[in-house]
Amino acid sequence: MICPTITHNEDKKTVVVTGGAKGIGAAVSRLFSRRGWNVVVCYKSSGDAAEALVSELGVERTVAVKADLSAFTGAAEVRRAAIARFGGVDVLVNNAGSSEYGVLADMSEEDIRRTVGDDLLSAIFTVKAFYDDFAFSRKGSIVNVSSVWGICGASMESVYSAAKAGIIAFTKAMAKELAPSGVRVNAVAPGAIKTDMLSRFAPEELADIIAEVPSGRLGAPEDIANAVYFLASERASYITGQTFNVSGGYVI
Repeated sequence: MICPTITHNEDKKTVVVTGGAKGIGAAVSRLFSRRGWNVVVCYKSSGDAAEALVSELGVERTVAVKADLSAFTGAAEVRRAAIARFGGVDVLVNNAGSSEYGVLADMSEEDIRRTVGDDLLSAIFTVKAFYDDFAFSRKGSIVNVSSVWGICGASMESVYSAAKAGIIAFTKAMAKELAPSGVRVNAVAPGAIKTDMLSRFAPEELADIIAEVPSGRLGAPEDIANAVYFLASERASYITGQTFNVSGGYVI
C-alpha cells in the first residue's frame, strides 16, 4: 500500500462524484458545492455538461476529469487529478452508470460488458484507486449509487439489475472491510427519477410508472442528492453497510 504523499488541507473538504456532470450526479455535485466542498466532477462522455457545471460551481473549487472508470487506469487517473488539485479526498460518490433496455436474448456481449463495466466495475475500480487514501487517513465516507432494481430486479433490464445488486453486495463487503479504519460505506437505491434514463419512455409509459408510485410522482435528482449527502455526513456517523431505498414507496 502507498500512503498519499500530499498533505490534505483540513480546512476544506473534497468530494469526488463519478458520473457527476448530469442527472443525479450533477445534483450531488451542486449540493456538496453549496455546502462549501471542493468537487471533482468525473465524466465519461458528457464533456460539455461537465465544463458547464464547473463554470456554474466555480473553477476555484471544482474540477472536471474525463475517465472511463470501467478500467482501473481510468479510476487511477481520477485519483491522481483529485490529489494533485485538492490534496486529498474526504468523500467518494460512485454514481457512474448506464443502462441497456431490452430482453437479455437481444443484448450483445458488448452491451452486457459495457453495462457491467459502467454500473459495477466502475465503483469497484474507483474504490480500489482511493482505498489507501481512506485507509491511511482513517476517516471518510463512500456512497455508492445502486437502484431499486438491484433490490427487486426489473424485466427488460436484467443486466442492469444484476450490476446494481452487485453494488449493494459490494457496499456491504466494503463496509465490513473498511470499518476498522474508520471509513463508512453505504449505498442509495433510487427509484424512478426524472433523468435522461427515463427519456426512452413515452409519456403514457411514464404515466403508468407514476401510477405505481405511492407518492404519486417521479423522484427528482435532488431527492437522491439529499440522501447521499446525509449518508456522507457526520450525522450518519453510526451508519455503515446500509442501502437507503429512495423511491417514494415504489419498492418497499
